[in-house]
Amino acid sequence: MDEVLRSNDPTVIAFASVILSGEGIEVFEFDVNMSLLEGSIGILPRRLMVRRQDLHRAHIALRDNGLEVSP
Repeated sequence: MDEVLRSNDPTVIAFASVILSGEGIEVFEFDVNMSLLEGSIGILPRRLMVRRQDLHRAHIALRDNGLEVSP
């Protein structure tokens, strides 16, 4: 699993998940419970992870839709 996006903004995470799912890329959201524990004040970012073989396609899909990707 490789990180494709990290954000404190739940709308960005949702948008990116929809984009990747539409491309047929399975997405896994990490750190959901950690961000809920901190009280939803936005300190801890959530991470979107994809399989290594989908990483390049995921970067292209997110960039084409104006989102910054993790290096």
